[in-house]
Amino acid sequence: MTTTVHGLGEIKALAGADLGRSEWLEITQERVNTFADATNDHQWIHVDPERAKEGPFGGPIAHGYLTLSLVIPLFTELLDIRGVKMSVNYGLEKVRFPSPVRVGAKIRLAAAVASVDDVPGDGVQMLLDFTVEIDGSAKPACVARVIYRHYA
Repeated sequence: MTTTVHGLGEIKALAGADLGRSEWLEITQERVNTFADATNDHQWIHVDPERAKEGPFGGPIAHGYLTLSLVIPLFTELLDIRGVKMSVNYGLEKVRFPSPVRVGAKIRLAAAVASVDDVPGDGVQMLLDFTVEIDGSAKPACVARVIYRHYA
């Protein structure tokens, strides 16, 4: 379920809120290959399914940065911010990849608002805790603290 907020005041009110979980997204070999082409990272554990069967993960896995990049579309399922002039991805404080995502697995995003603080220029900075979960796995694929800024 998407949370919709309007303006900086409602964004500030989200401090401490659990935004829930996105829908599941299947990681396909096609997506992994497209990411490999975009980043020029064609390591065999990602793009060679036959060789990867004999590798440490028993099959091809998604790039960690592919998993991280997918938080963008998954997060749009959780939060819709309106009534601001501009929103920017300000960066990341911490990112870890505790468990690989095998091709064919499904992932989803769990998100919580750690804090919201005023920043110069009539804006607010949100710190969000993101966890990319893998269907059927106790260990997450990715945990990250993400920083967004929104300006009125």
